[in-house]
Amino acid sequence: MLAAVDVRAWAGRALLGVVLAAVVAADPSPLRVVAGLFVLVVPFEKLFPRHRQPLRRAGLGTDLAYALAQPVLAAGGLVAGVAVGLLSLAWVPGLVLRPVVAVLGPAPRMVLGFLLFDLAAYWAHRWSHEVPFLWRFHMVHHSSRHLDWISGLRSHPFDGVLIGVPVAFLLGAGFTPQGAAAPAAVALVLGVFAHANVRWRWRPLQRVVQTPEMHHWHHADDPAAHNRNYAGFLPVWDLLFGTFYLPPDRRPAVYGVAEPLPAGMVGQLRHPLRSLPAPRWALVHPGRALRRLAESLVRGARQVGRATVRPTRAPGIAR
Repeated sequence: MLAAVDVRAWAGRALLGVVLAAVVAADPSPLRVVAGLFVLVVPFEKLFPRHRQPLRRAGLGTDLAYALAQPVLAAGGLVAGVAVGLLSLAWVPGLVLRPVVAVLGPAPRMVLGFLLFDLAAYWAHRWSHEVPFLWRFHMVHHSSRHLDWISGLRSHPFDGVLIGVPVAFLLGAGFTPQGAAAPAAVALVLGVFAHANVRWRWRPLQRVVQTPEMHHWHHADDPAAHNRNYAGFLPVWDLLFGTFYLPPDRRPAVYGVAEPLPAGMVGQLRHPLRSLPAPRWALVHPGRALRRLAESLVRGARQVGRATVRPTRAPGIAR
């Protein structure tokens, strides 16, 4: 039995390797991204390490697989994000701001778009932690036990689809598609570097912009730090809504999540879907499927409401 399991595991790895090779052959940009991150970040991690860890640490292969599969994963996430943005009707309240945006000059318009996006992204990130259905997808990103140059690219394609809500809002308000998408692209780049294994504290900036010190606490497997430091750019949102956490006398030592997840990328991508009804069941029982969907939407809306108004100045709630 054990031998059969080993054969299946190795066959799965081989198949994944073939698929990733085909993806890279079709679009070599992920390989260039990996090489660029290695050259730009790893030297600083070796000169100024936060944690002493080997370059070939546990989970590195999984993170590299996520990085190389980005074209496919990003395409799936984009489709889901567009659908969420349209169905959320967030573009409707955006129409209220459209006359204001229309009279602004380029610089004020850019600043306003940045602030609106960052505020909306704060709440999207917060809900992805505190709403159980959303957390099951976001948990994949938090499953890495090591933060470094490549771990920030570990993410389920359906994680972050809520970012479609602020993008839809900005489009409704009259921002161009480029202006609405630019903050999301910058947030992705900043997020990758916020995971770096460097010991810099950057104390003068800790309450001004997101730093690795702040984001490492966000990933800490420490009950006091759970559901903290959601900001993508500006910690002012965490300070304003009571989710800022940055103790001056200690640093996180353990990362990851308590719930066990599969070690490989394929298993992790399947893990959040394990309790969802099969598409074939929904086709056979469309009435029951629609009722279950309606119940799930109502339950999710209530959970979003509770997560939005919960007291946050007390210690972080358990995940």
